[in-house]
Amino acid sequence: MTINETKFDIALANSGLTMAEAAKRAGLSRARFAVILNQKRSTPQAVGKVAKGLGCNVTDIIETEE
Repeated sequence: MTINETKFDIALANSGLTMAEAAKRAGLSRARFAVILNQKRSTPQAVGKVAKGLGCNVTDIIETEE
């Protein structure tokens, strides 16, 4: 799975959280959170944690084929 940067930025803005706050809510360190965001492909579990931290659905932040 690949996290779409624009979709992530929108979800982060909608959450009203900082990156550090979202990482904490996801149960991840700020550094690990950043690594997941910068990876070309992430595991479904990692993407799920990022979405949990933002309070959104996984489908709100991943690349989708249209």
